[in-house]
Amino acid sequence: MKLHVRHTTDYRYTEPLRYALQTICLTPQSGASQSVDFWSLGAPEKLFAQTDGFGNVLQSYTLVATQAQDVRWSLVNAAGQVQTWGVSEFVDSPGLPHPAFYLRGTELAAPHASLAEFGRRFLLQPAPGQVDLTSLLALSRAVAAAVAYTSGSTQVTTTALQAFEAGAGVCQDQAHVMVAICRSLGLPARYVSGYFYAANAPDLASHAWADVCLDMEQRRWVSIDVTHSCLIDERHIRLAVGTDYTACAPIKGVRQGGGDESMTVTISITLV
Repeated sequence: MKLHVRHTTDYRYTEPLRYALQTICLTPQSGASQSVDFWSLGAPEKLFAQTDGFGNVLQSYTLVATQAQDVRWSLVNAAGQVQTWGVSEFVDSPGLPHPAFYLRGTELAAPHASLAEFGRRFLLQPAPGQVDLTSLLALSRAVAAAVAYTSGSTQVTTTALQAFEAGAGVCQDQAHVMVAICRSLGLPARYVSGYFYAANAPDLASHAWADVCLDMEQRRWVSIDVTHSCLIDERHIRLAVGTDYTACAPIKGVRQGGGDESMTVTISITLV
């Protein structure tokens, strides 16, 4: 598929904004599953690019307002065109973290005994460093059933265990639960942020799924969309990876002034 994406984040403030430092993780890269035809990113100030330890492209800017300025609005725009190939299995380059790095627990996707118990029903003593893909897909279907997709039921700070115990969440939570279960069973897994093309469900445009390591020695991974209980396909655009959501959040930063902040995110994906 050839997909065109437009992603706008609109900030409004009740008082003048004096200072802001933001890091933007909204730049997809070409790889096994996609080719980026073109991509642009716009922000209130000049952007500076860097690559983080996960291999993601980050863009950062700093805004410093003078006393004479009355800044109460800012906008971040991302837009571009991506050709997707529907490839779900791939091998990491040697420069990226070893899969064993993703065994470590994080605040939002920490291993837990109850998650391990749930996972053993489907993975059944996985071999060290290796796992069966059929079993992983069965686990993803079970996670989707156990954590029913319920819009507005959680927050970005909700942990995998909290979503699992509540039995509800969104794609972020389902991905976190999948990652945490795999880690609980000694399988490297990581969180993936991205876009999902669904002509009749625009609310799913901002999406998340999980990478699970199939073979640690070969650094071989598979991408699984827990929400749709499938391997990723041509509907998916990969943005970034991390240990959990906080490691690759679309936009994060700090500010001074501005009073109360409101944020509106608009994402449109069209088939070219």
